[in-house]
Amino acid sequence: MADVDSPYHHGNLREALLARAEVVLATSGADSLSLRALARDLGVSHAAPGRHFRDRQALLDALAVGGFTRLNESLRAAVDDPGPVTARLAGMGRAYVAFAVANAPLLSLMFTVKHADDSSAELRELGHQSLRIAAGLIDLAQREGVVRAGEPDRLAQVAFSTVHGLAALAVGSLLEDTPLSEATDLALDVLLTGLAAPGGDAARPGA
Repeated sequence: MADVDSPYHHGNLREALLARAEVVLATSGADSLSLRALARDLGVSHAAPGRHFRDRQALLDALAVGGFTRLNESLRAAVDDPGPVTARLAGMGRAYVAFAVANAPLLSLMFTVKHADDSSAELRELGHQSLRIAAGLIDLAQREGVVRAGEPDRLAQVAFSTVHGLAALAVGSLLEDTPLSEATDLALDVLLTGLAAPGGDAARPGA
């Protein structure tokens, strides 16, 4: 099937391939992804995707890059909120949970590809940015006297483990009858209380 008459011929085939790949990833899993199948779904020749992705792994890498880019944008939006720093910490936690629950297959792929031995420098950098964004806000909170002393990167790792674990429970339908919003508020309440500086006042998640 020739692709010259395809609506993707003049510049947006790459975006269309990635969008379709995310749908397949979410509905059928990474094992179902192939450039040939995506080309068939989009009505272009089987060779057309090769202009943008040298192979299937390049497609997976691009999906992971896009995922980390969107996650980092969401985290930065919470950090840039004009509210109190503890409320922004809670907002960042909510942003992670929302992304992780809405994009569970993509998030799993993101971490798998990032930790591969042959992962790209771009992908590793984007993955590290997530931690640096959180650590930067924790550092600010420490300087304001509301978060306990400690290496910001380590505290950020613990914070991520809390919200990532909660998201995993939600995706696995393991929260029983507890609404996700309620579980998120409680998890962030416990997390912020644990992060609070001695004598400090850890803001409630809704603050």
